[in-house]
Amino acid sequence: MRMTIIEKQIPKSHLTEIAKGRFGDLVKAVVDVQRKIMVIGGELHSDEEGILLDEGSEQQHLWGINIYPAKSGEEMIEFDSMINLRPSQGNRSRDVNDPEIRQKIKEIIKHLIQE
Repeated sequence: MRMTIIEKQIPKSHLTEIAKGRFGDLVKAVVDVQRKIMVIGGELHSDEEGILLDEGSEQQHLWGINIYPAKSGEEMIEFDSMINLRPSQGNRSRDVNDPEIRQKIKEIIKHLIQE
């Protein structure tokens, strides 16, 4: 499965197919909260992060999540990635601690994934 930058809305069924081909029930994604885009289809969040960095994104705006296409709404998103460990930005866990950033991610996912 190749990694893809998502800039426009995609059907949720597309994520289901990616999940089946890689991890079974989830799709790893990295969201750029500034550019409001994401990369999906990677085995590691760090690989997806690299794609966005190569395309001009700034690291402080990139956050790793897992998407569970069988779930809906906010339950579909898991804020868990090693790339989220950023003590210099006040994020000292794999989670996304800032409620404002979490909300931005939720809004971007809602916009990019057609339920």
